This record gives sequence, structure tokens and C-alpha cells, in this order.
Amino acid sequence: MPPAATTTTAKKTASSKTAQDYTAHHLQVLEGLEAVRKRPGMYIGSTDQRGLMHCMWEIIDNAVDEALGGHGDRIEIVLHADDSVEVRDNGRGIPVDIEPRTGLTGVEVVYTKLHAGGKFGGGSYTASGGLHGVGASVVNALSSRLDVEVDRGGKTYAMSFRRGEPGTFSDVAGAKGEISPDNDFSPYDKGSELAVIGKAKRGVTGTRVRYWADPQIFLKGAGLDREALAARARQTSFLVPGLTLVVRDEREGEAVEEVFHHDGGISEFVEFLAPDAPVTDVWRLEGTGTFTETVPVLDAKGHMTPTDVERECGVDIALRWGTGYDTKLSAFVNIIATPKGGTHVAGFEQALLKVFRKQLESNARKLKVGNDKVDKDDVLAGMTAVVTVRLAEPQFEGQTKEVLGTNAVRAIVSKVVETELTSLLTSTKRGDKQMAAQLLEKVVAEMKSRISARLHKETQRRKNALETSSLPPKLRDCRSTDVDRTELFIVEGDSAMGTAKEARNSEFQALLPIRGKILNVQKAAVGDMLKNAECASIIQVIGAGSGRSFDVDVARYGKIIIMTDADVDGAHIRTLLLTLFFRYMRPLVEAGKVYAAVPPLHRIEVINPGSKKNELIYTYSEAAMRKKLASLNSRGKNIKQPIQRYKGLGEMDADQLAETTMDPRHRMLRRVTTADLEAAEEVFELLMGKDVDPRREFIVSSADQLDRERIDA
Repeated sequence: MPPAATTTTAKKTASSKTAQDYTAHHLQVLEGLEAVRKRPGMYIGSTDQRGLMHCMWEIIDNAVDEALGGHGDRIEIVLHADDSVEVRDNGRGIPVDIEPRTGLTGVEVVYTKLHAGGKFGGGSYTASGGLHGVGASVVNALSSRLDVEVDRGGKTYAMSFRRGEPGTFSDVAGAKGEISPDNDFSPYDKGSELAVIGKAKRGVTGTRVRYWADPQIFLKGAGLDREALAARARQTSFLVPGLTLVVRDEREGEAVEEVFHHDGGISEFVEFLAPDAPVTDVWRLEGTGTFTETVPVLDAKGHMTPTDVERECGVDIALRWGTGYDTKLSAFVNIIATPKGGTHVAGFEQALLKVFRKQLESNARKLKVGNDKVDKDDVLAGMTAVVTVRLAEPQFEGQTKEVLGTNAVRAIVSKVVETELTSLLTSTKRGDKQMAAQLLEKVVAEMKSRISARLHKETQRRKNALETSSLPPKLRDCRSTDVDRTELFIVEGDSAMGTAKEARNSEFQALLPIRGKILNVQKAAVGDMLKNAECASIIQVIGAGSGRSFDVDVARYGKIIIMTDADVDGAHIRTLLLTLFFRYMRPLVEAGKVYAAVPPLHRIEVINPGSKKNELIYTYSEAAMRKKLASLNSRGKNIKQPIQRYKGLGEMDADQLAETTMDPRHRMLRRVTTADLEAAEEVFELLMGKDVDPRREFIVSSADQLDRERIDA
């Protein structure tokens, strides 16, 4: 019996100890955050790199909201070597006094309570990015460790958390050793302590947050993207003029630091984003509107009572049109990006279409509009715009804040855009009047191009022998209708065309000759491009439309091969053709269907003894020719002199052209790719655009790299 009694006592002791460890304080802190850990995707979208980046945005956006309210002008983001993230700001600092309803300090409320913060209409923020009060607490819940320091009232306060639970790590309070989430952790049992760890200089305020993402939550291998962070920091510096953002990456040994600061606001942002030459200046559309919203408000008795609240919505839009057809539209609510749009974007696009339809009706005879109606895509073509709205407590669809849902914003944005844009388009000032006329002409050209492309696509079909063809008479089409097998050679000049007709395999190889250098479409408007005979022929023959209406799936050929002479003029023609494809048939390039033929530069004829036929060797560069000659001479081979240097494709006979350039069994093709689209845009604009000064600077600065022996002169 005594042993049994001993066992019972031991069980009671263990049970008592467990009950003492599991206090009400633990329930209070973890009951909300535990839900975040169980369903992280609900709050941050995913647990891969996208979720990691979202956590970082939540902390950064809190700092930006301080700057947006005029309480700070500098934010530093540090990616530490131990994969932790630190965000420092010089805002007001998180409140450190006791919050009366919970009895907790402001710091603990912000980092442990869902739907707690200063952005619910308490007067701390008139417009902010954080609306749900869950950002900081969600990051805390999904971090294996989070440290926060606050400078406020001449003191520096600090608190640490492990997976959302407040306590102390062994490296805190003067302990030596590396700061790490793996260090020993002691949770607070009776009450949390916001420790005072030092003195802050007089007047200095701010917050420093450092956190380690929890490997139990996030996928292995997920990491932070420095380029995405830099892009977001640059974007924010445009949206909050005067704010300095510093991004420092210490993960790869040597630290990499970038500083972003822009005073020009969203006008400067539009200039940065715009990919093409301007048709108009950057126009600024600004205005405000008010609306009434019914929201639950906490009354004196602690009850949530529906109350009508008047809100103000500020609208600030910068936009300009360029010569291209791509649209770049970035939308923001209180500086938070809304990539999937929402009511503000809907109101903006609705007003644009309304204004332009009205202006085109007023100028129908002058612009030769006819009975056709402009649509949204015609207006948006070539437009770069930044749409921003600021309002208190906007309604978003989900914590990721990608779509604005506040209905009243649509009408306010629409009214501001309609009023301001109509004023610009009807202005009597000489500069504005000229830009408005050019813009309306561009929109009409886009409309006519869309209608023409649609009609062409509807009627353009493979023609058989019994049907008439609307294709250019100079096209030498192929017989095969198997698109994956067919090839279209765009050939420079009539002389090369004559040889190519004999050299081709007419079963699957089609030929289209062009006369010399086509129009530089990087400089020209879309209307001028469509009027150009050579450009129009190429678009018609490929049969998939152009610009926004281009459909790579209905292209008539599987390969488009540019075949030009191996000289400077040939290279220039090839560049002009590639500019046409890149500007107006880009999906063809992205699908890897555009190639450049590589004709030989030299023909070496090796004299064989007796009646044996002489051997022909083709080389494609000066260096390759010299190397081949040295090899033949070392073997004692006789070489017929002079060595033939091809100046053009027309100098070859049909057999030579087929063997070296057109026959798939022997030829060499270079596929045109766009690995980096933004870099390609910059190169085309630099080399082919209207602005001469950057091109001249590029030529002068690159002159030392030129191989003079390659100049064909």
C-alpha cells in the first residue's frame, strides 16, 4: 500500500505543477495568435517567399504610416546575415504607457493583440496603410523571435517575444553571446515587463523592430528578394516625397546598400515608369470628395453602435501618354499598392473612357472618326499612370490589401478625373492644345488599328488554289499549312530574293522581300507605322495583328527568319526589323519564333590534286577564317586565291545560299530572345529612340571598345 500512496502523491504534484505553468496570462496572449500560426495563409497569403515578403511589408508599412502622418523622414531596412530583418524609423515610437482596457503596455498590445492599433479612427492617423490592426501581431506570431525597441520620453524601452509570447531571452539584459532565436527563453508568468534598457537623447523618438521568420511556418529555401525590396522602397520614396529609405543587405558578407529619396512625388514616379517617348507632358489630376459611411463605433458603455461618419477622400493622379501601346498603371491607397485594382481604378478608367468619347464626338469631323466608337484599350494604349487615393479606414478585400472595396471612392475618382482631364483637353493654352490634339489623334489611330486588325484576323485564312489571296503580290508563299513547320524568310533586296527563290524549299519556306531600310518604329507613331508599305506587308503576311491585338496563336508561320547581308547595312536593317517585332509583335519574340540567319563571310576553296573536286569551306568571322587558313597551311593544303569575301547574299549562287543559310540540315540560326524585358526596353529606346543625347553619349563612351578591323570601310 505505501508504494501506491507514493505514486498518487507524485501524480498530484505533477498535475499541480502543470496547472501553475499554464496561467491565464498565457491564454490571454496566445488565444488570438495561435489562430494565425494554424492558418497563416489567411493573413499573409502563403508560406513561401511571397509570405515572407508580406511580413516584411507589414513592418515597413507601419514605419511608412508614421512618415505619411508627418512624424518621421527616415526608414532603414537591414537584412542581417542570420536571415533576420530589422526595420528602424524615427517616428513617434509605439506608445509605452498602459492601455486601460487590457492593462498591457502599448507595445505588448500592438504585438500580441489582433485588431489592435492606432488606425481605427482614434485620431492618431487620418490615412494609413495599416487598417486591420493585425500586421505587427501577425508578424510576431509567425516569428521564432521578435525584438522591439522604442525611443520615447528620453528613455529606450525594449521587449522580446517568442512565437508571439512575451518574455526574455538569455542574451538580453547584458548577457554576452550572439543574439539568436535559439537562445534560452523564459516567458513571463505573472505579468509582462517593458524593460527600460537605456536613455534616449532629448527629442529623439523612433522604433526598431528585428524579427526572425519561424522555420516551422515558412517553407524551407524561401528567402527574401532584395530586388523586390529595393523596388518597393523606391516606389515608397516616390509616394511619400521627402522620405528617405535605406536598404542594406548584409547576407552575402560584403554589405550592399541603396538609398532612395525623391522630392518630385508621383509626377517623378510616372517619368521613371514610362517606357516610351512622350506624346504629352506628365499631367496631374487632383481633387477631393466626401462621402458618408456607416461604421460600428464603441460607445461609452462599451457597445458597438452603428454610426454615420463623414469621410474625405483625396485623389492625386499623375499620367502621361507615350508613342508606344503598352499600358503601365499603378494604383495605391494610402501608399499601399493595390495591384489588382478596385473601386479607385474602376472610377479612373470609367472617367477616361467617358471624357475621350465626348472629346472625339466633339471633334469627329476633324479627326475622321466615322461611326466607330473608341473603347477602353484604345484610350489606355501608351498611357503611364499612377493613381493614388487617401482616406481613413478604406475597405480592402482581405489582409493582403490587393483590391480596394470602398464603393464611394469610384464616383469621387471619376468626378475628379472627368473635371480635370476635360479642362486639360479643352485648354486654349498653346502647349496644352497641341498635346491634346496629338493625344486625340493617337487614340483615333489606336481605334482604327484595332478595328483593322480585327477585320484582318477575321478574313485572313490560308488560301488554296481555288481562292483569291489578299496577301502582298511580292510574297512567295509556301505550300504547307502546318504552322509548326513553316518558315518565313524576310529577305533584304531583290537580288537576294532572286537567289533565295531557287535556294528555298517551297514546301515549307516562304519569302518576303523588303526594299532597304524600313521605318524606325521606335520613333514613329502607330499611324505612321501602319502607313509604311514594308511594315504593313510584314504585319499582313504574318497575319496575327499588331500591338495590343497581336495573337501569336494565329501567326501563319512557325519561324520568322530575318535574312540580311553580312555587312553594316544588313545589321542596321536587321535592327530595324527587330525593333518592329519588339514594339508591335512582341509575343512572337517572347515565344522564341524570331530568328536571324547567319550567312557566311568568306568562302575558302581548297584545291585538291587530280580530278578530285575542290573542297569549299565557309567561315563566319574574320577570326575563324584566319584560324582555318593557318590550319590548312600547316597541313600543306593549296588554297585558291583570292579568298572570296561575300558582300551580300546576291553574290552567292542558289546552291551556296541553300547550303550555308537556308537548308535546315546545314544552316546556323540565331534565336532572338528577351531574357530581361526592362533592359531590352532601355536598349531599344537608347539606340532607336528620339532622344539623341543619350545615344551620342553611349557612342562616345563606347568608342574605345570598338574593334576597328570589323569596320567595313
